[in-house]
Amino acid sequence: MLKMRIILLMSILIAISCGQKQKMKEATQPKDIVNKMINSNKSPKRPDFAIKAPDFTLKTVQGDLFTLSENRGKVILLNFWGTWCGPCRREIPDFNKLYSKHRGRGLEIVGITITSGSAKNILNFMDNWDMEYTVLTDIDNNETMMVTSIYGRAIGQPINGLPTTLIIDRDGYIVKGYIGPRNEKIFYEDLKPYLAS
Repeated sequence: MLKMRIILLMSILIAISCGQKQKMKEATQPKDIVNKMINSNKSPKRPDFAIKAPDFTLKTVQGDLFTLSENRGKVILLNFWGTWCGPCRREIPDFNKLYSKHRGRGLEIVGITITSGSAKNILNFMDNWDMEYTVLTDIDNNETMMVTSIYGRAIGQPINGLPTTLIIDRDGYIVKGYIGPRNEKIFYEDLKPYLAS
């Protein structure tokens, strides 16, 4: 009786291990490896609360027009800020690092300046802070305030606190938001899944 149990147990172990070998062979076929690589580049699951980012057009401090929808396919870190805002200034070195490290992976940082003076003054500020990412200002008068108001309505609360930063995925959906300053590490951890896609 004991011999029978041992033989039965050995048979089960052999059957299981043979099945594992077959699975290992199947998983290492070149077509399976390629398929796994292709499927791993899919966009991350969008959060249920994600909303379509409203489109807008503003002027860069260099005088060019910037339209959000023309940047589909990029991951946008949209930052509402002001040159006069201390917490906003604290984020600038982190934005500079993020942008220099990840713009090649599709990251675009876009700063919308709120009541910060003329484009020339903002450009001087940018030069002093080594800012290379896109900074937007009014076209004629108060367009930045209108965009701020539209985004406040879109996210369900007015944008009163600066800085306010939103992550917009490659398909144009707001997937994450922050009120107040954050550091490079926090932003990167939240951007990482979208930059990988």
